[in-house]
Amino acid sequence: MKLVVIDYESGNLRSVSRALESQGVTPLVSSGLADLAAADAVVLPGVGSGPAAMAALDQRGLVGPIRDYIASGRPFLGVCLGLQLLMDRTEEGDKPCLGVVQGDAKLLPPGQKVPHMGWNNVKFNKKHPVLAGIPQDSYFYFVHSYYAAPNDPASVAGTTEYGIPFCSIYARDNLIATQFHPEKSGPAGLRLYKNFIGLAS
Repeated sequence: MKLVVIDYESGNLRSVSRALESQGVTPLVSSGLADLAAADAVVLPGVGSGPAAMAALDQRGLVGPIRDYIASGRPFLGVCLGLQLLMDRTEEGDKPCLGVVQGDAKLLPPGQKVPHMGWNNVKFNKKHPVLAGIPQDSYFYFVHSYYAAPNDPASVAGTTEYGIPFCSIYARDNLIATQFHPEKSGPAGLRLYKNFIGLAS
């Protein structure tokens, strides 16, 4: 099995790779287009600025290939900023994103400390193989100032409350993404990675 973690210098690659290795798969950390095209599963991690991350993907010629990979039906997991980048646009600088998911990345509302940082629980809204064996209302680790707001509520597999309820797990067919960091979320996060690996096995 070939699992590729996309390297565009905007993600915590080491901790994501270690988490995947703990579940029995040694990922290939790469920005190579041939590696992406040949992958059985792909993880797009991300931290920091949405516009800067999109610029980094564009500079590496990855925008079109990521869209093509997702369209191929093979398992794809976005993590934190990797979820927001799937949207049409981000309010951060009012910039276009990958446009794979209809909707926007929006700034968390006033009245709450931003960034939202630390442990928070997730309410599962529907069943999905990536959530198998993870208890309802499990706690995961968040660090973010923006959140994804997909137009299609049926694709929101998990929600979290922080001033407002927001999408913390997106799941539609082969496309899965989390606003939290599974690699920093203890047994529940590792189980999510294990389940994701299972989708490609």
